This record gives sequence, C-alpha cells and structure tokens, in this order.
Amino acid sequence: MSGIEQSEVLNEIPNLDRSKRFATIALVVAVVAWFALIISAKLMPEYAWFIHILMLGAEAGVVGGLADWYAITVLFRNPFGKIPIPKFLKDHTEIIPRNKARIAESMGKFVQENFLSPQIVERSLKSIDLSFAVGQWLANPKNNGQVVDVIQQTVPKIFEFVGQDQIGRFIQNNSVQWVRNTRMNQLASEMLRAVLENDFHQDVLQRGLDIAHEWMMTHPEKTREITQTMFKELGVSRLAKGASWIGIDVEQRTIDSVIEKVESMLADQGHPIRQKIEEAAHELMLQLADNNSHASISLNETKNALLDSEPVLNFITGAVVILCDAVKSDLLKADSGIAMNLRIAIQQLGENLMQNQSVRELLNDRISGIAINLSDQYSEKVIKFISQRIHEWDSTEMIAKIENEVGGDLHMIRVNGVVVGAFIGLSLGVIRAVIDFAI
Repeated sequence: MSGIEQSEVLNEIPNLDRSKRFATIALVVAVVAWFALIISAKLMPEYAWFIHILMLGAEAGVVGGLADWYAITVLFRNPFGKIPIPKFLKDHTEIIPRNKARIAESMGKFVQENFLSPQIVERSLKSIDLSFAVGQWLANPKNNGQVVDVIQQTVPKIFEFVGQDQIGRFIQNNSVQWVRNTRMNQLASEMLRAVLENDFHQDVLQRGLDIAHEWMMTHPEKTREITQTMFKELGVSRLAKGASWIGIDVEQRTIDSVIEKVESMLADQGHPIRQKIEEAAHELMLQLADNNSHASISLNETKNALLDSEPVLNFITGAVVILCDAVKSDLLKADSGIAMNLRIAIQQLGENLMQNQSVRELLNDRISGIAINLSDQYSEKVIKFISQRIHEWDSTEMIAKIENEVGGDLHMIRVNGVVVGAFIGLSLGVIRAVIDFAI
C-alpha cells in the first residue's frame, strides 16, 4: 500500500479527540436547549404547547447522549470514580479491563480457529494457485527489475560489511564439514536417477556430440595433434608412420572414423553406442546407490582425500574470494552482466511457472504441506504468545490501545444518541400534540 493510500485510510478513521469534542458539544447543546426551552415556556406561556414539543426532543436528546456516554465509559473505566455505589453497578463498570483474561483467550481462539488451524490453511491454499501468482509476479518486468535492483544494491554492501576473506573461510569450513558428513555416492546416485528418468542425459549427450563434431570440423590441425598425442600414448605412432610410407594415413582415417561415428550418433538416438552409454549410466547409478560397492567406496575415499588436502582447501578459499570480488565489481557497474542475466533468469522462471502446470501443482502441494505442518506445529505457540502479550498489557495501556483504534467511532455513537434521541422525542411530542388536539 502506498503512502497516499495509507493516508486516505487513516483519514477515514474518526479522530478520537475530535470525536470526543464533537460528542461533548452535541450533549452540551442539547442541555442548553433544554434549559432554554424551560425558561421560554415560563416567559411565553401562550406558546407553551409548541415549546413543550420541542422540550421533549431536547430532553430525549439529553437522555440519549447521557445514556450512550455512560455505556461507552463503563467499557473502559468507572464513571463514578471513588463515589460509593452498589456492587451490582460497580461489577458492570470497567468491563474491558475486568475481562482482560477472557478477551485474551477469546482473541487467541479466534485467531486460531479462523486463521491458523491446519484445516483453514489447507482450504485457503487450495483455493488459490500460489505458484501461478508467484510466476505472474516474477514475469512482470517491473517486479523482476525491482528484485534485481535490491540484489544489485544489497550484495556488494554485504561483501563490504562481512569481508570476502571471512566469507571464503565461512564457506570453506561449512562446505567442507557438510561434504565430509555427506555420502557422496548416494547424492551422485540420486542426481543420476533424476537425469536418466527425465531424459536430460539425451539432451546433454546430443549437445556434447554436436559441440565435439563442430570443433573437430573447424579445428582440423588441433584434432590431428590430439590424434598424434593419443597414438604416442598408445605406442602406435611408429606403426602409423610406417603405414604412411605406403600411402595409408592412419591418423586421418582414425579422425574420419571418429567423425563418422559422431555423425551417426547425432542422427540416431537409438545408436548402439548411445545405448551403451545409457546402460553404463544406469549401472553406475545402481552401484552408487550401494554404499559397499567399489564405485561408492572409491568416490568417498577420493572425497576424503581431497578434503584432507591443504592445497585444495586453500584453493576453495581463494576461489571464493576471487568469485566474490568479481561478483561485487560486476554488480557495481551500471551495465552489470550478472544483473542482466539475473533479470532474464527471473523472468524466465516466472514464465515457466505460469506455463508448466505440473510443476505448479508440485510446488503448490509442497508449499501447502509445509504451511499445514507449520500451522500444526506453531499455531498453539502463536496463540499462547498473543494471549500472554494481552495478559501482560497494563490496563491503562490496553484501554489506550483500544480507544485509539475504535474510540473515535464509539464517541460518534454519543453524537448519534443525542441526534436520534432528539428526533424520537420530537416525534413523540408531535404525536402527543396531535392526539391531544384530536381528542
């Protein structure tokens, strides 16, 4: 809500002091009018019948104003002060302070039953597509621009306040401890499972083959150097040179054969080699799922060896420092590449959420589950906090809070009491005069 809207709302709420003053003025006017009419009836007896009609209106206005004043006053305090009054009257004054405990309990139950119960939370979340709303908000260029602006302004300040070296050490210590306590084989197995079940590996393999093919076609000299190096490592370089003497270019034939294989794999997703790669990935996934397999033991041992290596740890810290410095420097630029990419990514995320119903349903279910769980676990604590807070209020503080919120409206009731009472009294006076005249 903008500042203008807030001011408009505040202006709609009756001012407490103004309402009190207005109500007092209305009551005083009614009392003065009543006295004036009494005197007028004595001074002008020929108009006494008409003055008496007006007097009934004034009397009813005074009664109505005083009755409403009493009713409103006893809500907050004792209007009799220290004057001794019967117990049945005193027991029905200071109604709100006397019932503070009951009010606290009732407010707590009201919040719980209408806002925080798991059933209410579940029903409320089912009625809205929260993920769609989030996606719609993120897809709006104005909103994602604001998010990126906040990130661009905040992150460099965080780096300055905390210090990049401290961030590096913090990440090193915590990441190392997390990795040390994590079974990397299980994590790797689950990642492989997600990739294979969603056919991400096909996209990755296709893209990888495409890049390899393009590179080999555009860098023939480099490709030949790599082939020569491979032949040397395999110990067949002399054999290849010997074959070249009789006109057979083994290296080029090897390159052409590799290119041909890559092209055939690109053209056919059911290619035997691709099938073998997929089978090998499935087999590796199953092995990594077993903590006692050779692959799992080797992966965890390699992990522990890296974590015990001082150069590796120093590298992590140094890399984090360099990365933080690079991020900070880029974000401080007016044409920040990171900021631009973040904005594009956020907008794409919002658009994807809006378009992908299955993802939205999954997210909504997860959010709903978390919210229901939180409401089930913490609603009682929230209610207890509200009740305790109200219990802790001083009676004077409590009265001030309530009067500040609704006192203006309550004192306007006093004004209505005077006006409505006067109107009713005047009406009764007219009716009485008509009846007297008719009879």
